[in-house]
Amino acid sequence: MSIPASEFKRRRKQLMRMMDKDSIAIIPTAQTYIRNRDVEHPFRPDSDFHYLTGFSEPDAVAVLIPNRKSAEYILFCREKDPERELWDGLRAGLEGATEIYEADDAFPIDSLDEILPRMLEQCERVYYAMGCNHELDHRMSEWIGQLRARTRTGVHGPLEFIALDHYLHDMRLYKSRSEQKVMRAAAKTSAKAHIALMKQCEPGMHEYQLQAEFAYQCAQKGATSQAYPSIVGGGNNACILHYTDNSEPLTDGDLVLIDAGCENACYASDITRTFPVNGTFSEPQRQLYQLVLDAQKAALEQIKPGNHWNDPHDAAVKTITHGLHELGLLKGKPDALLKESAYTKFYMHKTGHWLGMDVHDVGDYKIDGQWRMLESGMVLTVEPGIYIPVGSKGVAKKWQGIGIRIEDDVLVTKQGYDILSKDAPKEIDEIEALMAS
Repeated sequence: MSIPASEFKRRRKQLMRMMDKDSIAIIPTAQTYIRNRDVEHPFRPDSDFHYLTGFSEPDAVAVLIPNRKSAEYILFCREKDPERELWDGLRAGLEGATEIYEADDAFPIDSLDEILPRMLEQCERVYYAMGCNHELDHRMSEWIGQLRARTRTGVHGPLEFIALDHYLHDMRLYKSRSEQKVMRAAAKTSAKAHIALMKQCEPGMHEYQLQAEFAYQCAQKGATSQAYPSIVGGGNNACILHYTDNSEPLTDGDLVLIDAGCENACYASDITRTFPVNGTFSEPQRQLYQLVLDAQKAALEQIKPGNHWNDPHDAAVKTITHGLHELGLLKGKPDALLKESAYTKFYMHKTGHWLGMDVHDVGDYKIDGQWRMLESGMVLTVEPGIYIPVGSKGVAKKWQGIGIRIEDDVLVTKQGYDILSKDAPKEIDEIEALMAS
């Protein structure tokens, strides 16, 4: 499942309608990075670039010039090269750039220094994300310097640089039907992988075995890329929010927290499930897990158009604060504890983030200092948690070494919300029954 070419074209047209007259937008893809010596990290295109082009090769720059008669969308990319393609794989080339990816015109990436300054010469404003590609930043500075050196000949070049992010990232915040389908597919694949881990987990396994199994299950269904490094934390490791060592054995009687999601057509899923290594929750684990689940349900009920971004978080922390007070983990009056943010001792992060082409996706959370209102088409995660590391002062030992997070991918709809990752079980009875089967 992928995004149709017609949608990439629609996005480009939408962005160009927002651009000023006599302007140009320059969007480079990601750079390739060396892992060690002459071995490169797997290439993944820049999200903004891919959002507008669908082009997945390295060494490419997209240029948009609204109302240009000859070509509004130009793509600089690698030419066909049979010798290099023998080593590195097939290239679209200039013909593919126009025929497959529907560029109005295409030029070799090696001609960027020759051609792009001439395009800049005709424009007054440049839309560009400064700081994302340091090499291109340097070349851009040189081109502008060359144009300004020719002012006596009547050439003035661009007078203003405008951050492209402000326009493009707001577009990316609202997911089209095609994007929703792609994200739903990614979430379904990841949910099935989480189910497989619940079925296979047993004491004595290592965290890395579950990590490998998750990647395998996703790849078997065509999702060969992970949206982020998987977190597989058993016991006390679950209390490390971004734990990625995934190297320890899983102990009978502990919980294991798995935060993992695959990527589909450059769109991320992001799911966290926590379950007992031996298949049965102990009473302290059960009490804390149910509290986190109740907090998630309270947060979900706040997701609907007209509510603001922080409403789900407020609902979650209220539920967690009252629950921790009832369990004796927080002492004092619940309202005062909530006002003092006492819950942050055990719950120190927000209840979610935007989700899309990036796992922590683009889009402002506040507008003019106020929380952004939720609208249909937005996708966010909902992920409350409780973390009580071993050695926590003033905490009974029965609670220590327990880390719990429950995370789902949620689409805002006209009526409320739709959980894209709902196939992954999270009720206590469901998890125990699945692990016993």
